[in-house]
Amino acid sequence: MNKAYNFAFFDEGSKREIRRATLKAIAIPGYQVPFASREMPIGRGWGTGGLQLTLSLIGKNDVLKVIDQGSDESVNAVSIKKLVSDTTGVVATEHTCDATLIQSRHRIPEVPLTKEQILVLQVPIPEPLRFFEPSEHETKKLHAEKEYSGAWLMLFEQIMNYGTMTTDADHPVMVQDRYVMAPSPIPRFDNTKMDHCKALILLGAGREKKVYAVPPYTKVVSLAFDDYPFKGESFENKHCRLCGADDVFLDELIDEEIGESYYLCNDTSYCLEMINEKKLAGVK
Repeated sequence: MNKAYNFAFFDEGSKREIRRATLKAIAIPGYQVPFASREMPIGRGWGTGGLQLTLSLIGKNDVLKVIDQGSDESVNAVSIKKLVSDTTGVVATEHTCDATLIQSRHRIPEVPLTKEQILVLQVPIPEPLRFFEPSEHETKKLHAEKEYSGAWLMLFEQIMNYGTMTTDADHPVMVQDRYVMAPSPIPRFDNTKMDHCKALILLGAGREKKVYAVPPYTKVVSLAFDDYPFKGESFENKHCRLCGADDVFLDELIDEEIGESYYLCNDTSYCLEMINEKKLAGVK
């Protein structure tokens, strides 16, 4: 731990202010709570919102995991992990089951989360109504009045133009039958993991200075029509070339030697754990 900094980088007053905003967000699921986003030693847009939540909540006995689009070893994940570890001295892990605090960009881990865990998601655009209403004042009014016809119209236009909803990521969700929320740019495959999740899910947007939350066991439903139900990405008849998993989010890659595509688990630590489990069980 770097003695030149206060524990977890921030001064205690800053951490208390962020925690107060976090408590309000937990009390009102899906509601965007403004907070005084601090200056960070990384550029805005690189996960400062999620990082501020992590630094305000982490304790000396926590175990940290940081992932970026399913990988523990990306530049973003490694940089954030190093900053938190250097200023706290906490143990870092790549195993989802061992972590008490997980910060992620663009993915929810494949291993089901538990009530002892907190998931922090990095968010670039927290306002789900921003794509058709540029005014912050107006979006606040729409949320207050539960006026979400614009969000429904956006999905309807996608169906009319393309025959299906085309939100590849960040598909809007309704939280506890009250607030429409941006789930962060997770794939549609991960949306259902939010519904009645045992873990506390926190979402932070540093550039937009917003924090919001999905408390444990909260109802989260992806917006969809009765005759055009919500569907996640399909990987039917496909499996990971390394571990054989066929019920997870997969990345499609090209084998340049033979010119054919193949699939790998997007969640790299999950894939490695599956491979190790098969080795222990003597499965080839």
